[in-house]
Amino acid sequence: MPRPLIIVTNDDGIRSPGIVAAVSALRGLGEIIVVAPKEQQSSAGRAFYWRNRHARKYRFRIGNQQVLAYAVDASPAVSIRYALMLIATRKPALVVSGINYGENLGNGLTISGTVGAALEAAADAVPALAISLAMEKEFHSTHSTAIDFAVAGHFTRVFATRMLKTKLPARVQLLNVNVPGNASRETPWRVTRASQQSYFRSLVNRGRFVGYDIHVDLETLERDSDIRAVFVDHAVSVTPLTYDLTARVSLLAVRRILSDAES
Repeated sequence: MPRPLIIVTNDDGIRSPGIVAAVSALRGLGEIIVVAPKEQQSSAGRAFYWRNRHARKYRFRIGNQQVLAYAVDASPAVSIRYALMLIATRKPALVVSGINYGENLGNGLTISGTVGAALEAAADAVPALAISLAMEKEFHSTHSTAIDFAVAGHFTRVFATRMLKTKLPARVQLLNVNVPGNASRETPWRVTRASQQSYFRSLVNRGRFVGYDIHVDLETLERDSDIRAVFVDHAVSVTPLTYDLTARVSLLAVRRILSDAES
């Protein structure tokens, strides 16, 4: 019986130390293939674009081990589509996207290319794990070696192992895991929901976007949210997600409201 096939990707680019940390953490769990964007693609969401339709083999080593890897000059979602349709010779047991430079929380999490790649895998019925490490924003678009991914790697292995051993509920297509920057291996984790709040706020000066910062309204922050877990309680947040974005309301009630508005 073949070992489970695990596809590893990210949105920071194939040269990111975060993806090296993810592959290192997953060693021994199955056959690993890396298929990731050639360049930095942060905030690409599930965008579907490419500069070149062909992937190139990439020299990817973990210690003395060579890992089969491909760099795709495209978005994270396209990288996963490429992996599933053109590289994998059998259906993967798991897609792992990360480890991302920076947290992906709240109502802006679909902006993330890390989450976007996981969503693309989930749309093809492949279980997916998106994992991110909280850090100062000046590191978000870097490949800084000053970041220690050891603890995030530990939790990557924890949840990948569990996802390989069991099936999540039918309506859960992926897990979005966020590790606090000050976490240790003993940091508790908890299952959360995606907050309805924004976590990152765009900054404007003289009619131009000039960056972003963190803005959290503690008074209205949901107690069971991903933002509260990571930002307030410094716990690892594990958020089950689905690509079904349909509002959980009565469709008939919405129809009636819209029909009444016509008259």
